[in-house]
Amino acid sequence: MRKLLVHLHRWAGLFMAVFLAVAGLTGSVIAWEHELDRWLNPTFHRVAPFAGDALPATEIARRVEAAHPLLRVSYLPLAAPPGQTLVVMVEPRLDPATGQPYPLDFDQMALHPATAVVQGTRLWGRASLAREDIVPFLYKLHYTLFLPRAWGVDWGVWFLGAVALLWTLDCFIALWLSFPRWAAWRKSLAFRWSRGGQVINFDLHRSGGVWTWALMLVLAVTSVAMNLHDEVMEPVVNLFSRTSPSPFDERPRRSALEQAQPATVAREAVVEAARAEGLRRGWPDPPGFLSYRAAFGLYGVDFYVPGISRPGLGPPRLYFDGDTGALVGQRVPGEGSAGDLFMRLQFPLHSGRIAGVPGRVVVTLLGVAVTVLSVTGVVLWLTRRSARRRLPTATASPGQVGAAYARSAAEGR
Repeated sequence: MRKLLVHLHRWAGLFMAVFLAVAGLTGSVIAWEHELDRWLNPTFHRVAPFAGDALPATEIARRVEAAHPLLRVSYLPLAAPPGQTLVVMVEPRLDPATGQPYPLDFDQMALHPATAVVQGTRLWGRASLAREDIVPFLYKLHYTLFLPRAWGVDWGVWFLGAVALLWTLDCFIALWLSFPRWAAWRKSLAFRWSRGGQVINFDLHRSGGVWTWALMLVLAVTSVAMNLHDEVMEPVVNLFSRTSPSPFDERPRRSALEQAQPATVAREAVVEAARAEGLRRGWPDPPGFLSYRAAFGLYGVDFYVPGISRPGLGPPRLYFDGDTGALVGQRVPGEGSAGDLFMRLQFPLHSGRIAGVPGRVVVTLLGVAVTVLSVTGVVLWLTRRSARRRLPTATASPGQVGAAYARSAAEGR
């Protein structure tokens, strides 16, 4: 049994090594995506002090759409943090004659909060190492590897989801292999720094994996949830606790002609309705973010103060019908079934935001640890393969190969 598990761990690890190393390093960086992007691109994100008040965000969106009639503001912060631009996401409108989007070479705009003047535009996630693109590029690389989307499937997302499933299984195999003799369990937690070379490489891989095992498992499981939410995670969770349907599950996708039409209910009316509902529920934060999904005719309003990040499960969200303005759904942290709570935990856990800045520090360190485990695993395999090749095939035994690798490093394996 152990021999089979060794082979499974070895070949699964070799298959995953590059992908986990890329995901680990990029994850360490994007844990600080907003801070890094503002530092790298001050002209995109910052504004000089100005006299007077900022415009309402809905008025800024109206002016942008009037100046650029081929686009629609789809994601709108309802206030800019002090000293910063209002950064919105936009999408091309659909041509009613063809049902196809109008051409648009950007999807993000940085707007002056007092004048609605455009300070910058970019295509978020473009494959570019230019200063303005590097952080979105790393973010997209983290969860898609830039594999193409085809036949309606994000193949990169699915592929990394499959890697995460394999990683989850391998976490349990690795833990079993790390304790070959339970009576000598302390050896599986030790780092023999003074030995150096192959010995410390072995200890970094085995003992490092043991010390970080629980957190690595959390990363692996949440990676499955991020990439295979509908395909794997939610169906599995529903076996134990039914999750509540979202408004998107209960509404048919609209036709291209319907999507081309503007929402019947104006943004301002939705924001005011959300504000009144939040006050009625006693929520401390105001509406902070407005989104519109034309494919479903739905507004979403998140409640938070822009520029202030709070630990936890994320902000509450209310959904409003774009044609009637009626409240049609909600996503409130802490409410719902056990399945709802589990699913809402996934992104805050994966990003570390559930614990605020300390959580993001942990995620950064874990990303480095994932890379170290991947690299040391490959080095172990290369060293052992080299040792086997140096011994005569007819006389080499498993014990001799282990000795040629490093008797002290292989002890307990």
